[in-house]
Amino acid sequence: MQEFRGKTAVVTGAGSGIGRALALRFAREGMRVALVDIDDAALAESGGLVASVSSADEVMTHRCDVADAQAVDALADAVFNRWGRVDVLCNNAGVFVGGVIWDRPDKDFEFAFGANLWGILHGIRAFVPRMIAQDSEGHVVNTASVAGLFGAPFGAPYGISKFAAFAATESLANDLQASGSKIRASALCPGIIKTNIVSSDRNRPDHLATEFTDDQKFVTGYLDDAVSKGLDPADVADIVVDAIRTETFLILTHDSYAKQLMVRAEALVERRLPDLAEFD
Repeated sequence: MQEFRGKTAVVTGAGSGIGRALALRFAREGMRVALVDIDDAALAESGGLVASVSSADEVMTHRCDVADAQAVDALADAVFNRWGRVDVLCNNAGVFVGGVIWDRPDKDFEFAFGANLWGILHGIRAFVPRMIAQDSEGHVVNTASVAGLFGAPFGAPYGISKFAAFAATESLANDLQASGSKIRASALCPGIIKTNIVSSDRNRPDHLATEFTDDQKFVTGYLDDAVSKGLDPADVADIVVDAIRTETFLILTHDSYAKQLMVRAEALVERRLPDLAEFD
């Protein structure tokens, strides 16, 4: 997909971080943009920013919990009813939940999987069949994480959900190609980016609340410091737009990851536990 102007993009998790940056970049490319988030205030702020670089009739905001299949179906209906098509879908909404695997209760995994995996699956099922039916070029970008490529300690719910998100995207990309579709798919695997993902509990439903334990405090403190020095989300948005144009499947944000992936593959071929990656 080379031409963006006049086409339609949907971005979940658009209230902040990478999602907001993607929405702004798509608007600057001349696209209609549907911004989606669970946080009303953040969504309104992002909508205002995008409207400042676009026209009001080319921007819509929609509150949605992507972990809820019916809510995502309603989102798809709203976008198609307004604009009649979707050309770029960014299943970007995500949350962070850390902790060692044997101490984390089911609710932590349910919260992480709800946004990070089920949000992607719901987005695919609600949008992709209609995008295929348009019989035109388009693209789906699913936000996984570099933590979906490299294992790490103290991050079990997040890491497992992101490995699954990557697998879902690879399955999608293969299914699209095997079926002869004009739609392509990419897995966005960002590293340390300046976002507020560390404070994901602000959007955790009450029925999934859990105790904040020492292992979580440790990893959250580390990440909070790391992300303050991370890559600007606007730089990630630039990388994503280039990847859509070049039909790049794996979107990496840091040059060092390619070599680290080769080192990891070598370790697995040798049946060893890979060394821990450097994420920054």
